[in-house]
Amino acid sequence: MRRQVGQIALIISGLGVLPLSESAIAQSSSSNGGTTLTPIEVIAPRTRPATRNRTVRATPNPHRAAVRPRSREAAPPPAAAPSPPALPQTGTVGQPPAPYAGGQVGTGVRMGMLGNTSVLTTPFNVTGYTSKLMEDQRARSIADVTLNDPSVRNDAPPFSERDSFFIRGFSVTNLDTAYDGLFYLANPRRSFLEGIERVEVLKGPSALLSGGTARTGGTINMIPKRAGDEPLTRLTTTYISNSQIWNHADLGRRFGENKEWGVRFNGSYRKGDTPLDLNSAEVGVAALGLDYRGERFRASLDFNSSVQNIRAPTSLFNSAAPNIIIPHAQNGRINTSSRDEFIDSRYKMVAGRAEYDLLPDTTVYIAGGGSRYNEDFLTSSYRITNPNGTATNSLAIQPQKLQGFAGEMGLRSKFRTGVIGHQFNVAAVTMTNELYRGGVLGFTPFSYVTNIYNPVRLPPGSFQTTGFARSDDRPLFTRLVARSVAVSDTLSVFDDRLLLTLGGRWQDIAITGYATAPGPNLGMETSRNQQARFSPAVGAVLRATDRLSLYTNYIESLDAGPTAPALAGNSGTVFPPVVSRQQEVGAKYDFGTVTVTASLFEIRQPFAFTDPGTNLFSVAGLQRNRGFELNVFGSPIEGLRLLGGIALMDARQVNTIGGRFDGNNVPGVPVTALNLYGEYDLPHWMAPGVTMTGRLIRTGDVFYDQANTQSVSGWTRVDLGARYTFVGPLGKPIVMRAIVENVADNAYYLSAARGFLAVGAPRTYMLSATFNF
Repeated sequence: MRRQVGQIALIISGLGVLPLSESAIAQSSSSNGGTTLTPIEVIAPRTRPATRNRTVRATPNPHRAAVRPRSREAAPPPAAAPSPPALPQTGTVGQPPAPYAGGQVGTGVRMGMLGNTSVLTTPFNVTGYTSKLMEDQRARSIADVTLNDPSVRNDAPPFSERDSFFIRGFSVTNLDTAYDGLFYLANPRRSFLEGIERVEVLKGPSALLSGGTARTGGTINMIPKRAGDEPLTRLTTTYISNSQIWNHADLGRRFGENKEWGVRFNGSYRKGDTPLDLNSAEVGVAALGLDYRGERFRASLDFNSSVQNIRAPTSLFNSAAPNIIIPHAQNGRINTSSRDEFIDSRYKMVAGRAEYDLLPDTTVYIAGGGSRYNEDFLTSSYRITNPNGTATNSLAIQPQKLQGFAGEMGLRSKFRTGVIGHQFNVAAVTMTNELYRGGVLGFTPFSYVTNIYNPVRLPPGSFQTTGFARSDDRPLFTRLVARSVAVSDTLSVFDDRLLLTLGGRWQDIAITGYATAPGPNLGMETSRNQQARFSPAVGAVLRATDRLSLYTNYIESLDAGPTAPALAGNSGTVFPPVVSRQQEVGAKYDFGTVTVTASLFEIRQPFAFTDPGTNLFSVAGLQRNRGFELNVFGSPIEGLRLLGGIALMDARQVNTIGGRFDGNNVPGVPVTALNLYGEYDLPHWMAPGVTMTGRLIRTGDVFYDQANTQSVSGWTRVDLGARYTFVGPLGKPIVMRAIVENVADNAYYLSAARGFLAVGAPRTYMLSATFNF
């Protein structure tokens, strides 16, 4: 009713401008087709009942249609728009689960082979971040989205060409990000968000849910945008310091008698200097999503392409020499790279998915796609050798290409046997990742002395490369092929108060290496490691009340077993697959407009090394991470929205080389991490249409080395912002945003994980305007 009154007020005001609070208008970019004012409700004319599987459209009397109505009140009301077919519980092609109160996260997520699942009924810790949140925070890539989760930390510097993550204290690279549930299709370096509706973060291993290798700490999945029922035409222009201009167009339409055909296009272009000295970035993104929704058949087809060209990129693989005090981080504006350094990349992807309902609650599906990524670069990284910041800068040049292919087919079915309900799932998956590169390309100079606070930069033209070949010309280096078959059944009893998920995945993983040196052996197979294993999983949810869920799970992740190196006493020995195991218990409570989740977990990950006493190589190492997570999301009171939490981690080295580091903390994993993002709509009498935003990010101290003798200080970052939402002359909402990231301009190491030091970004300003047409 309040929105209808606002619409009437708009009509009265003609072309005037009215400010709106977010409780009065949702300016989300969700796939509902954009946000417009809610139209005044009319009563549709009576029609004859629709026959089965046929939509009957109301047709006005042709004689009355030819007669001009005497007054506006006498005009016949328009026919009611046809309702889209409801998505069955066993389907996934279409819009993702509805947003939760506040619009920042989803009420459910896509849990791999399990399909769409409510956050409250899944026995895992998972969050789906919405496109509304991404737009309001002006997120550029997944790394900006994961800043909302205390269990996720980025370990790649922001002005490099890539994103990389630590989830629950384990490395998860962007190569392991899924696109609509399929792996090795997403950009292996950095995933841009223009065509993405949701970013879902599952914490913990996921062998049962999606298969594949690695991802011990968690899995990130992107859900593409789909056209909504209402037409969408949206243009956003953003300014990012120092001089980047970012234009983004988002268009959505549906066609057909029942709007069964959908088209969603997102295109953007960003170019200009960043706050990092000498650094500039050019990014172009195009994403096209097509979909069809029928009574029983649904399908989607996605195309994605991006270009990222960076000049003087930040140093990536920075490190520190052992036994020195690591100096404090330089200001994020200081760039140790030279002007001639660059990273140019090109990415293309196509993915399709189709499903058919054999029965109202039984769906068969098939999906697949392919991607190609090319990368050419000349970059440097430094190694700090003195506490005063003296360092050695080393150059690297290695053009490469990555190709990915993925396919999946399966069945989901819900049925009952007596008093027991079942959700049965079976899926077969194949995925391939190919890396093309070869040889070390020569160049001079190879390295030089610099200082992280006062860098030495080589003048233009200093780099003399020899034998340079672009990424398209590189030979095949490695190929990974993972094939799997999974089955699961979620049993429910006592009116779905108790849900028990049992299942497992059989996986066959093959990794093949090829000769890349020029000569007669070029392209020949040099190594092959193929192994198979069955990974079981179990999860249980007890709905103690309608609002309280208690859950537990046991699940695994799988990596191909290593091969003993040439210098080991058992050289050439191939070891069985390496299995990481998680045990977790937790609780979730839904207060109606706010949900609080808590979890306790333990993950054990084996690793291999050569024992210095026996000179034997074995999988004898063990890392054990225990943690507690507390998260909150929702709208506790009208006009206030909160998102964040705290993660406490005890990450230990249990078994190490010669027992030298047993019991020490795992390098790069903080004991405490805190994130809190909030929005508050100012009262109408104070500033109508104005929303204040703020975010606090805290990461505790970490150790840099296994011996725990070198440490890196923790850091705190505060972001502040505001936005103003009002109705423009066209009767559509306009949103103005202003954000300042790292308000205090703190200098800090964003991460010290994997032995690399990543410097955080300095104070950054963003101004944007979003127009709906």
